Amino acid sequence: MKPILFLTPVFKEMVWGGDRLHAEFGYDIPGDDTGECWGICAHPNGDAVVTAEGFTGKTLSQLFRERPELFGNIGGDRFPLLIKIIDAKADLSIQVHPNDAYAGSHENGSLGKMECWYVLDCPKDAKLVLGHKAKSQGEVREMIEQGKWEDFLQYVPVKKGDFIQIDPGTVHAITTGCLLLETQQNSDVTYRVYDYGRLSNGKPRELHVQKSIDVILAPAKAPEDMVKHVQNLPKNTLNELISCQYYTVFKLDLEGEMTFEQSYPFFNISVTEGEAALNGTAIKKGDHLILPADFGNVKLEGKAEIIASVAGQMKKI
Repeated sequence: MKPILFLTPVFKEMVWGGDRLHAEFGYDIPGDDTGECWGICAHPNGDAVVTAEGFTGKTLSQLFRERPELFGNIGGDRFPLLIKIIDAKADLSIQVHPNDAYAGSHENGSLGKMECWYVLDCPKDAKLVLGHKAKSQGEVREMIEQGKWEDFLQYVPVKKGDFIQIDPGTVHAITTGCLLLETQQNSDVTYRVYDYGRLSNGKPRELHVQKSIDVILAPAKAPEDMVKHVQNLPKNTLNELISCQYYTVFKLDLEGEMTFEQSYPFFNISVTEGEAALNGTAIKKGDHLILPADFGNVKLEGKAEIIASVAGQMKKI
């Protein structure tokens, strides 16, 4: 039997963070301004510690490097994904992420950042910043440099259970009261376009205006090409939400019992609601775990909501 690799999350305090990660998930957070739980992470800025027989105390990046067979010998110099839960007590900055080519040449060889969000909760009238209204690169520059934010930013209504794909070059921002699970490339590169003039420790946070203008794509994708409503999917099924170059993400609404074969190089699981038994091992809301290569048959019993992922458009092995 291959082990279930449970992970101890890393928490990030943010100027816009709150306390819902403790209130709703029971996490031992560092303070009432905790904005992010990095649940599955192997990055220099956050490296989750593994809890599993024979591996306890090792970080995920260490395990990926030392025991590549657990991850299907996929190669690469780093674990490819990063899974977060984000609690936005206040609006996040207006931001954009670069692609691999731009990040590689401007950010010391970093990966770019493609990401997607699953909306765990949000206010009744929630809107996210998704895209912009400029028609050309020239308009992007003009609107940003002149601070025409009302003309520039595109707000899109969302509700609990929505799924949003955010390609590099897409202007975006999470807004007040939203709780999201994010699946992304293993990167921590974010360019702030605008931050409402907020202060952190008495000083404005750094903006990255020129880099943002460099990478923002124009015209922007239409909202309907970014947002999917995934509230009423078939139960006891691994429902595919997205499959792109960097990740494939599934949603599972478990009610009762189901089985499937874990034959991917590895399989990330985040439990976002409820509790269950996985091959007899208890898992619950807030747990993050990885089923390694050749794990084999998976039997789930209980009532839970799970967001799962694999790297890239990986075929089973």
